[in-house]
Amino acid sequence: MHPVRVSIPSFRSENNSAEKGYTVFKIDVLVSGRQHTVEKRYREFHALHKMLKKTIKPPEIPSKHVRNWVPKVLEQRRQGLEFYLQTIIMENEVLPKIFLDFLNIRHFPSVPKTESCGSFDTESEESTKLSHQPVMLFLRDPYLLPSAHDAFSNVVIEGVIHGVFCSDLQPR
Repeated sequence: MHPVRVSIPSFRSENNSAEKGYTVFKIDVLVSGRQHTVEKRYREFHALHKMLKKTIKPPEIPSKHVRNWVPKVLEQRRQGLEFYLQTIIMENEVLPKIFLDFLNIRHFPSVPKTESCGSFDTESEESTKLSHQPVMLFLRDPYLLPSAHDAFSNVVIEGVIHGVFCSDLQPR
């Protein structure tokens, strides 16, 4: 699964005197836990599509010719564009630079950070990816036995110390 996720939660209509009205789509981009928003017009999606066709086989893009003033049609276009972006992410292991630029993703790691910790001489690529998850949280040094005046000694710590170090070690 890619560390990039996109959604298009909304759109808005813009009107200015220089040209006829147009629609702006709000794109939420989540990259490795960080979120930002990009706003794009349909013609920017269309330009992206034309450029992507030179390097990959992108999915179909929603039709260029629609009545922008009909909310139902705009909602269908929003859904279609969201599906378009998500499909590009799902179908391409390496995302094209033009696609990353479109989403304003500047520093996209080429090698996951988990692999930069070092590698093992194994045959499987999956086994080289380290995953660190907390197993137990200690509120104090787990190698020290609880003091005699501790009314609520930590049974888990005592059990681990007892099991790991030796069977005849007794807490104070």
